[in-house]
Amino acid sequence: MSDLVINFGFEAAALGPLTSSVQLGFIAGTLLFALLAISDRVSPSKVFLVCAVFGSLFNLGIIWDGNTLISILILRFFTGFFLAGIYPVGMKIAADHFENGLGKSLGLLVGALVLGTAFPHLLKGIFAWKFVILSTSALAFLGGILVATLVPDGPFRKPGQIMALSSFKTFFNKQEFKAAALGYFGHMWELYAYWAFVPIILASYQLINPASAFNISIVSFSIIAIGGVGCVIGGFLSQRFGAKKIATISLFLSCLCCLISPFMLGLNSEVFFIGFLLFWGLMVTADSPLFSTLVAQNAIPELKGTALTLVNCLGFAISIFSIQLLNEMKSYTDSNSIYVVLAIGPVLGLWALSKPVK
Repeated sequence: MSDLVINFGFEAAALGPLTSSVQLGFIAGTLLFALLAISDRVSPSKVFLVCAVFGSLFNLGIIWDGNTLISILILRFFTGFFLAGIYPVGMKIAADHFENGLGKSLGLLVGALVLGTAFPHLLKGIFAWKFVILSTSALAFLGGILVATLVPDGPFRKPGQIMALSSFKTFFNKQEFKAAALGYFGHMWELYAYWAFVPIILASYQLINPASAFNISIVSFSIIAIGGVGCVIGGFLSQRFGAKKIATISLFLSCLCCLISPFMLGLNSEVFFIGFLLFWGLMVTADSPLFSTLVAQNAIPELKGTALTLVNCLGFAISIFSIQLLNEMKSYTDSNSIYVVLAIGPVLGLWALSKPVK
């Protein structure tokens, strides 16, 4: 993001819209996909392929030197739009292949998502920003080909039908589904805002502690990528202790990280500072596949993909508000106390999980 701002001569205030435009595109895409029940009516692997190809092309468009802020916002919007046919559709594919062990399979899948989210930070620490765009676009294209050629429709897939917008409320009439969805929404309030601000937190620390010598991009990669380990561990633990219990523990620990962040982010010790961020990165994602598991298990079988897509849509809409809130607060103060507001989501999520969930 900072490279785009510098390269194209944007104002610093463009950081928020550049970040949120992908989320807005994702929300638009997931809403349309849910309305049309795309992943329930069409082979999910084919949907994944088409969206991976188009998503990679729109992402690639960013490297054009003639771009303006408006054109980049449009490109990022459509990148997010086609991500709607990748992330929730990927979970739908997993749910079609597994009834038992879904928590473990989604733990591996979402762990891969987290690693993919972190990977550009690693590339950024080594290469120029245009190479980051080129390589991620190429990998997205390759990912679509791999899924389309190697992953058939699952044995538990049940074809669905187009839904009316007014019918979406029927999902939330079931108490167990509502509790799982609300828990996920609380998790999403925290997750993407934390990921978006990790490089900013690191840069602020270096500004206050000039002697620190860590590479911000590499450390950002590590903090986000370790969440993939948390997803895998959480998925395996859910096999023994249940998805709800492990999700609750993870959400509680990430909530605790939010609450103690003003103290921990002010530490002079680089080891403890980065160690805290790594632990937070581990906990903030460990519950993600488990909430998706609970949503899939408590959804109408014929509309499992639509339910996952709808919940993703609402979750990402919530993440825009938390990112913009932090962005606005950051413009008024450099205090680390602003990250306490991220605890709002986990607190509400924990309240939702206190309700009955299978």
